[in-house]
Amino acid sequence: VQLQASGGGLVQAGGSLRLSCAASGSTVSSYTMAWFRQAPGKEREFVAAIRSSGGTTVYADSVKGRFTISRDTAKNMVYLQMSILNTEDTATYYCAGGRPILSALRQREMYYYWGQGTLVTVSS
Repeated sequence: VQLQASGGGLVQAGGSLRLSCAASGSTVSSYTMAWFRQAPGKEREFVAAIRSSGGTTVYADSVKGRFTISRDTAKNMVYLQMSILNTEDTATYYCAGGRPILSALRQREMYYYWGQGTLVTVSS
């Protein structure tokens, strides 16, 4: 499965941005799809996931209520709608695909397909 993330850019604090992840080689509904992010000097951290079965969504506490993950199976795309952005959201965002069990959804080691990352910079 090949994943290609896009949509990053520079946005002011309080603004919104939508990231996209295009999948090829398989369908996004066949895998749990997730977004991770990595800020400079920090480890890659979980942001959100949408499960293959039923489309259940899971979010990191830091983004809950501000970010929404979704998928479009017809277009084979996964999205991350980000709102009320703050400077702490500045990072490179990666989309990922895998088949983790529910208890391991947040663990990056459970995902074996990764996109190349798209940079989001939030200015104050």
